[in-house]
Amino acid sequence: MREASRTTRQRIADRLREEAMAAGAIATAFEIRTSDALTHVEHIAKSLEPTDEQLLVAPPECEDCGFSDFDDLTNRPSRCPECKCESITEPAYRIG
Repeated sequence: MREASRTTRQRIADRLREEAMAAGAIATAFEIRTSDALTHVEHIAKSLEPTDEQLLVAPPECEDCGFSDFDDLTNRPSRCPECKCESITEPAYRIG
């Protein structure tokens, strides 16, 4: 199938099969808003349910203390609950 005939969601899924990407990186690569990138990732995860593939999520992590046990793995928290640092990495997604 030609690249131009594939939907944005299909192209994102193909890219996530090749490499892990954060929502911000997806948004930049596909010229969409970060919130739209997250919506696409959520729909991709649902579409993978009947297949052997699954969406893998590398959780957000505090860059100062390394805390990564956040409640919500899909959203980037504003600060670390342990050290209150605001330097938090975005969660990264990959299809595996």
